[in-house]
Amino acid sequence: MEYELNPRTRIGHVHLTVANLERALKFYRDLMGFQVTARFGKDAVFLSSGNYHHHIGLNTWAGESATPAPQGHTGLYHYAILYPSREDLAKAFKRIWEANYPIEGASDHGVSESVYIKDPDGNMIELYYDKLVEQWPRDEDGNLVMITKPLDVPDLLSELDKI
Repeated sequence: MEYELNPRTRIGHVHLTVANLERALKFYRDLMGFQVTARFGKDAVFLSSGNYHHHIGLNTWAGESATPAPQGHTGLYHYAILYPSREDLAKAFKRIWEANYPIEGASDHGVSESVYIKDPDGNMIELYYDKLVEQWPRDEDGNLVMITKPLDVPDLLSELDKI
């Protein structure tokens, strides 16, 4: 029998090397809304949402002003932040939009709706919420059929009218 990972397993956090800790904090704390949970001197900070020890670690262990990996190299493609509801994703989108922060893309993947941004160090971040499992598109054999079509942003923002 092939080994199968326990389905309750989750990816707990992401730890990123950044070029400037204060610039990264302005993005993750001030724009994205994460709270600082711990600091290690001037070189590292950990941030979280809720009572978790950390969802995001930031460090300058490669040195201040370290350069990102050039395009076309292996490494992190993106990481994703899962919002608990469509309304929460709409709030995040609105906050980013109103701050005039660049949005890289916005997609409906059938199973989820996603907004893509880059942090100040060029790391791609997918902000998303999962649709109900019953709404996921499937073929006649029951396999998921993931798609990529433009996100209906006005419909997403209409979630805020329900508040």
